Amino acid sequence: MILPSMLALGAHFLLPVADQVPVLNVEQVCQGIARQGGASFHDPGIAKEKQNCLQTENEVRQQLVKEWGNFSAADKRACISESRMGGDSSYTELLTCLEMARDVRTLGPQDTGIPHIATPAR
Repeated sequence: MILPSMLALGAHFLLPVADQVPVLNVEQVCQGIARQGGASFHDPGIAKEKQNCLQTENEVRQQLVKEWGNFSAADKRACISESRMGGDSSYTELLTCLEMARDVRTLGPQDTGIPHIATPAR
């Protein structure tokens, strides 16, 4: 017998992707990026770096809003899931994932740079 909680969890994966850009919490990732560039945790530049990061993430989200309809539902599901993994979410990561997935789909074998090796006839 399937437990109701497991059934509800599984149903989440069957639901279609909402046709709008998800709302991500980019605070953590921007805080981490800002701290990486600071000389210490008390560096006054950290607040400015975090603000710059938040502004960039907002601009990337606006770009996603404009381009959202150009991405496949399967790629949206996969990339949203990936962007939420690990706790730190980023619109930049989400957009990069979607663009890469789209570009891979449009590449032909001749575009990959991998030489085609014919298999010997039998």
